[in-house]
Amino acid sequence: MTTVTDLYPTRGTTEVTVPRQDPVVWGGPDTPGPVAAAELQAYERDGFLTCEQLITDDEVAVYHAELERLVADPAIRADARSIVEPRSKEIRSVFEVHRISEVFAALVRDERVVGRARQILDSDVYVHQSRINVKPGFGASGFYWHSDFETWHAEDGLPNMRTVSVSIALTENHATNGGLMIMPGSHRTFLGCAGATPEDNYKKSLQMQDAGTPSDEALTAMAGAYGIQLFTGRAGSATWFDCNCMHGSGDNITPFPRSNVFIVFNSVENKAVEPFAAPVRRPEYIGARDFMPVR
Repeated sequence: MTTVTDLYPTRGTTEVTVPRQDPVVWGGPDTPGPVAAAELQAYERDGFLTCEQLITDDEVAVYHAELERLVADPAIRADARSIVEPRSKEIRSVFEVHRISEVFAALVRDERVVGRARQILDSDVYVHQSRINVKPGFGASGFYWHSDFETWHAEDGLPNMRTVSVSIALTENHATNGGLMIMPGSHRTFLGCAGATPEDNYKKSLQMQDAGTPSDEALTAMAGAYGIQLFTGRAGSATWFDCNCMHGSGDNITPFPRSNVFIVFNSVENKAVEPFAAPVRRPEYIGARDFMPVR
């Protein structure tokens, strides 16, 4: 069995910081794709890039209707891939939507989406994770500050930071309805969190993050160094962000819902191995083990 070096230790007795060991943009200026050179430079610097209108209003209507159909389906609600809000008992997320729904599978294959991932990662890509997030008004809870890579490395076994996520808005993102917040530049430092990973941690963490969350002191220092940017935009807008960005979102106590589709593309050259800091792998609908490239 091949041994993979752990470049990013985490879930130990103390919190640790490690400079990023991997590129942010893996290709060069000649790597083909829809992202302009200036946008790639901004992505390398900040860890994210935005698109004011990735999909059209008509397409938003199709995807939003499919989201509503899935959330209303009793069979989907009963499926393990659905995560339910602890308080309201409403569906919070549905995972592996590109396998449940051909409508979302087509979105994954859309060159406007996967083409950017291939260009940033300079390789073929597969879907490590996909989900729809539903944040209805009047009390839907947020996601606490975290680096996705810390979790995917610790619990899914992704060796390197060669992964990019895209969040596509299916409702308007106001400044008040629990939008995505990122600390620009935070992707250049890996924060290894303290504390061992409980068995079946995903059952709790998908509702409320605990293991893998930074300390208040570390977050205060990072926010002071990098600042915090809140993302707003109309339905159809999108944000791509690096797997190691420190990010989170607040509760939505407004009447205005916030829903999005979230797709994680991983390089086929960065396939998951055994978890680096967890007793067992998470289920495949959360961390894929099918490494077939998107075509």
